[in-house]
Amino acid sequence: MNERMIYITEQDHARLSNLVGTGDLTSGSGKAYLKALRDELDRAVIVPAESIPSDVVTMNSKLVLRDLTTDEQFTCTLVFPGLANIEKGFVSVLAPIGTALIGYRVGDTIEWDVPAGKTTIRVEEILYQPEAAANAQA
Repeated sequence: MNERMIYITEQDHARLSNLVGTGDLTSGSGKAYLKALRDELDRAVIVPAESIPSDVVTMNSKLVLRDLTTDEQFTCTLVFPGLANIEKGFVSVLAPIGTALIGYRVGDTIEWDVPAGKTTIRVEEILYQPEAAANAQA
C-alpha cells in the first residue's frame, strides 16, 4: 500500500479501532489484515464527520474504481466484515483492498500484490458517502 495522508471520521475511527481491538493480532489467518488496518488507523488524521471532504472514502461509501491494468471499471461499497458480500459488491474493510481504500480520495491510486502479480486501481468517483449525504440534508 502507498504511504499517503488519510482522513477518517471520528465515528469510523472508533468503530474500526474497536474491531481491531477485539481481534487477535498475534495469531490466526486474519492477523495480517488486522495489523494492516491498525497501521492505517495509527497514522490517520481523525476529523469530525461534518468536516470530512465529500471526495474521501469512508465506511459505507459506494465507489467507482478503475483497474488501471485492464482499464475495467467496477463499483463496490466499503463495509464492516459482517456485511461483506463480494457478489453484491460489498467489500470488507479487512480485505486488502478494503483496508487500502479507507481514507483515500477520488483520483488516488492504489497498488498492491495479487496472486497474478501487481495490480493498480484508481478511485474514479464516490457515488455515495454517508457523511456527505447527511450534510446535504442538514
